[in-house]
Amino acid sequence: MKVFIDAHAHLDRYEDALDAALAEIERHGILTVSNSMDVGSYQRNREIAGRCEWVLPTFGVHPWNAVEYVDHLGDLHAWVEESPMLGEVGLDYHFVEDASQYPAQRKVFEFFLRAAKEQNKIVSLHTKGAERDILHLLERHDIERVIVHWYSGPLDVFHELLARGFYFTIGIEVRYSRHIQLIAREVPLAQLLTETDNPGGPRSLIGKPGMPMLIRDVVETLAELRGTSAEAVVEAVQSNFAECIWDDPWLSETYGGLLASRRVSS
Repeated sequence: MKVFIDAHAHLDRYEDALDAALAEIERHGILTVSNSMDVGSYQRNREIAGRCEWVLPTFGVHPWNAVEYVDHLGDLHAWVEESPMLGEVGLDYHFVEDASQYPAQRKVFEFFLRAAKEQNKIVSLHTKGAERDILHLLERHDIERVIVHWYSGPLDVFHELLARGFYFTIGIEVRYSRHIQLIAREVPLAQLLTETDNPGGPRSLIGKPGMPMLIRDVVETLAELRGTSAEAVVEAVQSNFAECIWDDPWLSETYGGLLASRRVSS
């Protein structure tokens, strides 16, 4: 049986539609990584994961919230230790126009990178407008396990990140942006993941909050762009995510079981 992979969503941000979203996830078999932006959102994601085995909650401090946490990083250690992955973390020089916030962003980001290195955890990255700085920090901290979320930056940095073997998520913007379409074609199949960034991420593109089966639209568009079938894309992404977590002591026991009987042979 195929499994859809939504490698980046924010289920905590659903309100009245949460029950419908979880029902859709369970009905269609969508393994969903629910990223957090702060402590409160992680606590909510943990509660949601307790209701649905298809939800993988991850802890991070989004760069938009870095200023709030930069002077209290010591308070985050317990959450970091508990979380099986770290995300959403990174830098944002695009939506955050106040450059006085960038030092706080970098300090918080490096806190998570040090934890990822020490604990050998996957990080899910927000890179908007800060792609080269992020590349330099990943190199400085020797980070090897990375999922790059919704990359839309320069192609030279994209190729350098690819060369390091990182995974890239492609979301619904692939339907609308030539730049994203170029990236979607160039990601090697073995490094390709899919995402929705639901519910808020797709709103500006589709005119409403995204629901979980938006992942099918992503898959179908990827298949058309890459000259293959939707089934082949689903199988490849499923296999990639299984490979990403397979030997991970934080993830394989809990989430590997969902993929084990469906894992695609290499």
